Amino acid sequence: MPLAHRAEITVGHGGGGRLTQDLIERIFRPAFAHPALAAQHDGAVLTVGGAKLALTTDAHVVSPLFFPGGDIGTLAVNGTVNDLSMCGATPLWLTASFVLEEGLATATLERVVASMRAAALAAGVSIVTGDTKVVERGKGDGVYITTAGVGVIHHDLTIAPSSIRAGDAILLSGDIGRHGMAIMASREGLEFESAIESDCAPLGAAVQALLDDGLEIHCLRDLTRGGLATALVEMAETARLALAIDEAAVPVTALVRGACEILGLEPLYVANEGRFVCILPAAQAPAALAILERTAPGGPPRLIGELRARPAGLVTLRSVIGAERVLDRLTGEQLPRIC
Repeated sequence: MPLAHRAEITVGHGGGGRLTQDLIERIFRPAFAHPALAAQHDGAVLTVGGAKLALTTDAHVVSPLFFPGGDIGTLAVNGTVNDLSMCGATPLWLTASFVLEEGLATATLERVVASMRAAALAAGVSIVTGDTKVVERGKGDGVYITTAGVGVIHHDLTIAPSSIRAGDAILLSGDIGRHGMAIMASREGLEFESAIESDCAPLGAAVQALLDDGLEIHCLRDLTRGGLATALVEMAETARLALAIDEAAVPVTALVRGACEILGLEPLYVANEGRFVCILPAAQAPAALAILERTAPGGPPRLIGELRARPAGLVTLRSVIGAERVLDRLTGEQLPRIC
């Protein structure tokens, strides 16, 4: 191909935006083609000897390592168990790989590991194997953690973007934007009347309660990098359906909204680590909301929208003043080092 016609990609910060999607479509997906990847879900659903398993992995490079409401250790555990829960699985086991920078204080590592132990106990999982590497001073920013997780699926539902249908209801488990703003406020030295704390929390209990009630869950998605907006766009594109959202129904605390205004950010795109959306038949929405009211962190849960046939592959947002606009992936960089 002539040089003038080549499309070049350089890797930048963040995830969930156009750049990341381009990397996935042009590099990763062709190289690692597999039906589990094609599902475009939070983890791979696999069948082994008649057992239905979910498998996921995630790397954690958050800066600073410690922030209001959590640290890199709690984030590493909850981020991975939540991805398994979004597949409708019961999380069982985790692996943990540590990249440690030369000179890291032992007390810092002990604090991170203690947080991981506490988070694993709270989520009902065990960390069963791992690895440790050390890199030169100045090359690792303290510690990076990569976790992988395995869970078992005990039901016959196919919980994935491919299962959502026109007429389905879209439920949000709680307020949005707290994790990203807790990180950014800490990083930028912003002081408010009250501290913004990360929403980092395990979601398995809420998901299991929905499943135990026999609800026909079509899709679950946690709202990590790229926030609520990116998660909705990904599902709309995969299912080739329209997701219509009412902005007035999306809860954002005054502190988070104020921090977003100071930093010029849109709460819909800010990362969360303890919130998720649930898509299921509209007739079952009241029952699901009642369950989430009891079990989901960060409530109250809200009905924020519905699935429509058209415009296929798009997310539309009805603003608080009644205007409608299309939500798209961010064209710029995501906030770096959020998770």
